[in-house]
Amino acid sequence: MSKSMKRLTAPRSWPVPRKTDQWITKPSPGPHPIERSMPVLTVVRDLLQACDTAAEAKRIIGNRDIIVDGRPVKGHKFPVGLMDVVSIPKLEQNYRMLVDRRGKFRLVTISEGEESWKLCRIENKTTVRGGRMQLNLHDGRNIIVKETKYKTGDVLKVEVPSQKILDVYPMAKGNIAMVISGAHAGEISVIEEYEVTRTPSSNIVRFRDGKSTVKDNVFVVGTSAPVIKLPEASVI
Repeated sequence: MSKSMKRLTAPRSWPVPRKTDQWITKPSPGPHPIERSMPVLTVVRDLLQACDTAAEAKRIIGNRDIIVDGRPVKGHKFPVGLMDVVSIPKLEQNYRMLVDRRGKFRLVTISEGEESWKLCRIENKTTVRGGRMQLNLHDGRNIIVKETKYKTGDVLKVEVPSQKILDVYPMAKGNIAMVISGAHAGEISVIEEYEVTRTPSSNIVRFRDGKSTVKDNVFVVGTSAPVIKLPEASVI
């Protein structure tokens, strides 16, 4: 796999200049697909602006100064994606990766204690040995549970790095959701209806404000109010 990619072909969710340089680091295969993640080197240099060059970013990462979801990052191409928690213990700074109203990745500063958990959407479920259920999450995690109450599209509040489930936010009427891609990316609204079709990928979520989108674009972030700090003020 190539170590770099042309800046002009980088996903539109990356908030980086397109014409300053020809090349940019390409994320390695990992927990997030390339269109929904950024390499940690780019996060450190361009989003956090913790340094000016790629060499300096590699040095910071090599010193194990960057923590993602409770674990030190080892490689500079490691993909950081939606809802990941990025921490710099030496600076006592913690951030959550979200998308803004332009569909661009943004690191939102979070309070002390919030770095210990993240939100994970259930992408699908499989039955494993012993009749237990394996939940396959949007960030590549797999959690085995005894309960069958969890549904595809529901969002779990997960302790990191232990993966203990702290809470669940169902894809259901009245709950608060963020649109993570598409024309309304970054918007927050109240779910009015979840329409299940014959093709799961085409399931429709309708919002109280009259807008609608497919299920894959929707990420539940709370029940009566968002449980995460948002990139910018949003009207619910």
